[in-house]
Amino acid sequence: MLKSIVRALLKVLFRVRVEGDTSHFSRPRLLIIANHQSFLDGLILGAFLPVDPVFVVHTEVTRNWFFRLVLRLSDYLAVDPTHPMAMQRVIRLIESGRPVVIFPEGRITITGSLMKVYDGPAFIAARTQAVIAPVRLDGAARTFFSRLSGSNPRELLPRITVSIQPPASIVMPKDGNGRMRRRQAGEGMRKIMQEMIFRSRPDQTLYTALIDAMHIYGRGRKMVEDMRQTEYSYNALLKMTLVLGLLVSRTSGRGDTVGILMPNLAATLCMVIGTTAFRRVPAMLNYTAGTDGIQSACVAAKISTVVTSRKFLETARLQAQVDALRDVRVVYLEDLQPTVNLAVKLWAVAHLIFPRLLGRGVDPESPAVVLFTSGSEGRPKGVVLSHRAILSNIAQIRAITDFSVEDRIFNALPVFHSFGLVAGGLLPVLTGIKLFLYPSPLHYRLIPEIIYDRSCTILFGTSTFLNNYAKFAHPYDFYRVRYVVAGAEKLSQSVRDLWSEKFGVRVFEGYGVTETSPVISVNSPMATRIGSVGQLLPGMEARLVPVPGIERGGVLHVRGPNVMLGYLYYENPGVLVPPHSELGAGWHETGDVVEIDEDGFIHIRGRMKRFAKVAGEMISLEVVEKIAVAASPGFQHAASSRPDERRGEAIVLFTTDPALTRERLQQAAHGLGSSELAVPREILTAREIPLLGTGKVNYVRLKEDACRAPAAASGAVH
Repeated sequence: MLKSIVRALLKVLFRVRVEGDTSHFSRPRLLIIANHQSFLDGLILGAFLPVDPVFVVHTEVTRNWFFRLVLRLSDYLAVDPTHPMAMQRVIRLIESGRPVVIFPEGRITITGSLMKVYDGPAFIAARTQAVIAPVRLDGAARTFFSRLSGSNPRELLPRITVSIQPPASIVMPKDGNGRMRRRQAGEGMRKIMQEMIFRSRPDQTLYTALIDAMHIYGRGRKMVEDMRQTEYSYNALLKMTLVLGLLVSRTSGRGDTVGILMPNLAATLCMVIGTTAFRRVPAMLNYTAGTDGIQSACVAAKISTVVTSRKFLETARLQAQVDALRDVRVVYLEDLQPTVNLAVKLWAVAHLIFPRLLGRGVDPESPAVVLFTSGSEGRPKGVVLSHRAILSNIAQIRAITDFSVEDRIFNALPVFHSFGLVAGGLLPVLTGIKLFLYPSPLHYRLIPEIIYDRSCTILFGTSTFLNNYAKFAHPYDFYRVRYVVAGAEKLSQSVRDLWSEKFGVRVFEGYGVTETSPVISVNSPMATRIGSVGQLLPGMEARLVPVPGIERGGVLHVRGPNVMLGYLYYENPGVLVPPHSELGAGWHETGDVVEIDEDGFIHIRGRMKRFAKVAGEMISLEVVEKIAVAASPGFQHAASSRPDERRGEAIVLFTTDPALTRERLQQAAHGLGSSELAVPREILTAREIPLLGTGKVNYVRLKEDACRAPAAASGAVH
């Protein structure tokens, strides 16, 4: 009777909604786990779960009068985790057939994200072979019964959702001592919790995700700042989204792909979201690719209209490149601005009040954006990402990190790049994290000053960019920075050491490709292994396909909700080719040779295309570069190859160190335990290693230079 009254009261106050299948709650041995958002969590679970469980609580909890009152509504077991017999009591309880509720985090979150997961509940589940029933609580953290800081959004009576996830289990590890087996079981519980957080994400589009974020974090919350030195609130972002989306829609038809040639500005992000709300597909054009690169992209995606800004083209000196485009109509924002008349303003005001009038009927599985591969190994391909893929990747990242509203992300990575657009742009805007957008990652002296001045806490970058920031930065410039995430290229050990020694900051290396929206794996404070690119994100599958001649690892194939809708090829314009590999439909072959260790950490061995077959042996060009870095750590190096009649292929090393010799490379290779075949016979000195706009090495250019170079040469190239 009392439970019914409490349930009815919570339904009225918090509009509690229960989702998911509860059939597995009838299993004889049941361990219910949940994230811990507030002091209301136990009350909510006790009222809405389809069973009458026993709550396992810390003995300290029973000393509080409020909790003693709440605990009277259900059965509970007070345990002291430090007592050696505490777990045995819980084990006996589960073995007796009573369902048990445990919060594996052990404490209420203070970040809004998943906290540390303790090993004890995992050991109990493995020992009893219990069915694990994950339950996600969402919304309770926004009540005044949570422990979040004052800057986090609070509501008097927010909607609370109870998401019941599919059952799981943990098998007791057989190898290792007791401590090792307990730790391994704990890793399994952490992954179940992360999967639970990810799988309970709402089904949205980019536009509806923006509206939901605005409602959660508040219209007036200042969110985005760019070089215009204006902080845009959610209300201002929504206004720009509406107006820019409307203006772009007037230049195109429903379903059209519209080229976006814009720098890192708040308006660019709004244009992307707004364009999708009007059922157009924005295609992010790489303005560093030159006329040929932009033209190829327009052909592949059948882009007939490109939206840009005269001011931007003038500043970036791109007008001549744009003027040279063929069969493309260029539309300038400056020309569209006078069309914002009274009717448009009244329309915008109405939709600011009722934003869901727009975007209705847009399928989350429909195309949201077209990005283009870097072109580091050939002509760029169009990569079509759906709303669901992008938002899935954002949810995957949020499930394994503790980013919060207290953070401010600094992003100088271009928004035409998947890392810059999704991780550096859409993720913060759609999850309440403040963002500072900077137009270029190449301003090595200025960027550390801005990060210091704006008290940024999260920085995304490539190894090359991070190295240069660190060289020019004062040791105190990054005093607030707590997350530095490196991607797009392999993180140099020297860069990792430099950040650790100079700033006391760990650099977390991640890995991704444009085709996966883009993140596949990333190290985090929860799980880090130096030398790896982290563990696979929740919701993803991975398989390795062996490669003849490569003994360790294989080519990585992935599948998951963040995988692209398909490719658009220059040779077959506008025709979407869905992902497919030798493993079947839906699988994407990354082209990267990797190893996955016993704990699930991914180790990149190199791109399949970046192996050279020398004297019958497959040699990784990344290993060659690693040898060069060891021999000459203060300089830049890049390896390529060319055909060789005698040995099959010959390795060519490009370096900015004019004093680098083969003898030094041989010594470094010996120290690293690398094969003699990995020591290049041809060394070419360059003033600089050519880079693409994304920060990656331009291997197409280097391949051309390598093939032009005379055999067995050592000298200078320009």
